[in-house]
Amino acid sequence: MRAVGFMEFGGPEVLQVIDVPEVHPGQGEIRIKNHAATVNPTDLLARNGSRAETMRTDPPPYIPGMEIAGIVDEIGEGTDSEFSIGDKVLGIVVTKGSHGGYREQIVLNTNSVVRMPEGKTFAEACTLPMNALTARQVIDRLDLKPGEVICVTGAAGAFGGYVIQLAKSDGLTVVADASDKDVELVKNLGADIVVGRGSEFSEHVRKYFRDGVDGLADGAVLRDGAVPALKDGGAFSSVRGWQGNGDRNIRFEITSVRSYAFEKSKLEKLRDQVEEGVLTLRLAEVFSPENASEAHRRLENGGIRGRLVIQF
Repeated sequence: MRAVGFMEFGGPEVLQVIDVPEVHPGQGEIRIKNHAATVNPTDLLARNGSRAETMRTDPPPYIPGMEIAGIVDEIGEGTDSEFSIGDKVLGIVVTKGSHGGYREQIVLNTNSVVRMPEGKTFAEACTLPMNALTARQVIDRLDLKPGEVICVTGAAGAFGGYVIQLAKSDGLTVVADASDKDVELVKNLGADIVVGRGSEFSEHVRKYFRDGVDGLADGAVLRDGAVPALKDGGAFSSVRGWQGNGDRNIRFEITSVRSYAFEKSKLEKLRDQVEEGVLTLRLAEVFSPENASEAHRRLENGGIRGRLVIQF
């Protein structure tokens, strides 16, 4: 069975098409004939060695990929499941060793899988689970009330876009950053106020909200550069494990999508919101397994609006 993985850490060139053994589901699991997997920043960190120490507990090959979409082709014996052979599904993958989404066939717990949104392709559908669940978790942990104000950095990216749309659906006022070329995109996603990106972000926000905003989702990883946008006692959520220093009684929340990976009802809700038009799936470009290294190069170079996808 084909997969895209690497035997050693390094640049995009270490990615290669490899052969891995066929897998079969156990109780509570299904096997999916995978048609599409997204390329995400977390995949780059796995490949370039940033997470080498934790990954070395498993032998290579290492296969990245946390989002997939495909067709159910085997159901584990004794599994009480709503799925049938041939169902089109999407799922989130908790990667470990060779268990990653860049493969033609994958076994997942049924709680990590839901049917695909009606009318969407596999390449479109696989862009939903990880980024949207991360956005959902960020908003949940900020714990803001309808009418309160949330700031979003990295708003034009896949994660940032989902935060904007989910926050609006929750009744929040959204302030988002954007470069000049992305202003219309961010407005169309639903941001109420768009401010400039970069080192003066917090100053721009304070022009609209003198005392600061209630919560902040830091998709651009500005960290200290974004904290001044918050009011005293506000809430900050980082997608990279940053906890701040606690000044001004600001509450720092760490987000880890792995803790939502088996929250089936949350993933079903996100799927429903796609079908309702609340959430927008943004597919940037599709690559073959043989060109996966180019997809990694493109993502590393930045400026991608939507998700790059490896299609099997």
